[in-house]
Amino acid sequence: MSPAPERIRIFDTSLRDGEQSPGCSMDAAQKLRFALALAELGVDTLEAGFAASSDADADGITRVARALRGTGTGVCSLARCRPGDIEASAKALEHAEAPRIHVFIATSPLHRQHKLGFSQAEVVDAAVRAVEHARRLVDDVEFSAEDAIRTEPEFLEEVFRAAAKAGARTLNVPDTVGYTTPAEIEALFRRLRAAIGDEAILSTHCHNDLGLAVANSLAAIAGGARQVECTINGIGERAGNAALEELVMALNVRADRFPFRTGIDTTRLVPTSRLLTRITGMAVQRNKAIVGANAFAHESGIHQHGMLKHRDTYEIMRPETVGWARSQMVLGRHSGRAAVNERLGFLGFSLDEAAAERLFARFKTLAEKKKEVFDADLEALVLGEDANAAGWQLTAFHLSTGAGQGEQPAAAIELRDPQGESHFGRGSGDGPVHALFAALTEARGMHVDVESYAVHSVSSGEDAQGQASLSTRHHGEELTASATSTDILEASALAWLALAQRIARRPGPAVAPTRDIAASEARA
Repeated sequence: MSPAPERIRIFDTSLRDGEQSPGCSMDAAQKLRFALALAELGVDTLEAGFAASSDADADGITRVARALRGTGTGVCSLARCRPGDIEASAKALEHAEAPRIHVFIATSPLHRQHKLGFSQAEVVDAAVRAVEHARRLVDDVEFSAEDAIRTEPEFLEEVFRAAAKAGARTLNVPDTVGYTTPAEIEALFRRLRAAIGDEAILSTHCHNDLGLAVANSLAAIAGGARQVECTINGIGERAGNAALEELVMALNVRADRFPFRTGIDTTRLVPTSRLLTRITGMAVQRNKAIVGANAFAHESGIHQHGMLKHRDTYEIMRPETVGWARSQMVLGRHSGRAAVNERLGFLGFSLDEAAAERLFARFKTLAEKKKEVFDADLEALVLGEDANAAGWQLTAFHLSTGAGQGEQPAAAIELRDPQGESHFGRGSGDGPVHALFAALTEARGMHVDVESYAVHSVSSGEDAQGQASLSTRHHGEELTASATSTDILEASALAWLALAQRIARRPGPAVAPTRDIAASEARA
């Protein structure tokens, strides 16, 4: 019987290093919400902030420390090698079940000379005193040598041995500026492992300035690292950190090369990624590995045909494994008959061979004009008329912003149903789009939980058209809709109606509305 795979500890620093990304700052309530999601994901330790940096950061750490008791996830605060920083961290962590203080000091010649003005001996002395101080306050202390990759290897060994002797349980080797390469960092970890032995766990913290953060993290594991510091969606300073979801799935898929395990529930990767996007407003690029909208999407007719025959032809992992409902056959100019017919069947249409052939010809004509053919477009082709004519139409709407009046924005809507009967709705909200959707909910008599909302220009000039895109999850399936107009509010209303129609065509009740749209609207 073969031994169980060795454990790789996942140290998530989305709430500290990730939050330092421009545009990614979070308040205490948002940090708490995301910390709970990270605990549910199964991270071993989360770095909740830098307690000495501000009262808000200290408060956020304290709230997270209390909330995560009993979850099995440890809570960490960063600290410089200064007594005040260390004591602030200990105070913020006093209610944590598994507190960790993470002390750091720069070790490279560049940083020693230009930032600290320290000699090697002074750096070692500061590191030892900081670790000893932290160990008097908590049992779990991590030590980081900032800019370790550009530090003399002999000196790095010296400072790590001293920190381990002082009581550091984890020694972190940060590639602070994203400078290293896989072969280089693997060799360094092998050297450090030989020098340190089993005195402490070696950790890696890679930045993505050269696009190598995940590759370097995997190489560090091959060299002896047993903790990886990473972030959801790869957020972090400059080009970001190693992306947790990519690292974990690389270990998962390539267990033949990396016989290790983590405690991560991979089915929570996509939901956690989407929560971070909603909180920060930092969208994930469509072709982002694992969690991007195109990660399991196929447009090429050859690929789609192979997927329909056997999914392993073009997918190395199951979308359900990481939290997607299913693979997507994206319809566009490269799509073939098999994919179009499969999507029509999913939408509930059954066409004879002649009708299917005529529809495919019309689909190809449309696909030459559009980058992507949506479900609404297919429905319009099948019905032989505009999709709105077959469903609910937006007859009129009126919006007041409430600016200068001390009132909430309000909206009034008139819709016409497929039988020609008018329906009216009124609503208010935190913003005009929020109010508009509330009025649509009343007029349509149907709730839609809008999970994401985005507006962008599809042309140029003063009369540029704006496209509004919405998405939701309905019984585990992601549904999307978009609409275009020179009035982005009209485009938003039309997209909402299209999304409602997608839901209405499917079995099961619609879901309750969410107020997350207010935050999305503010960012749009």
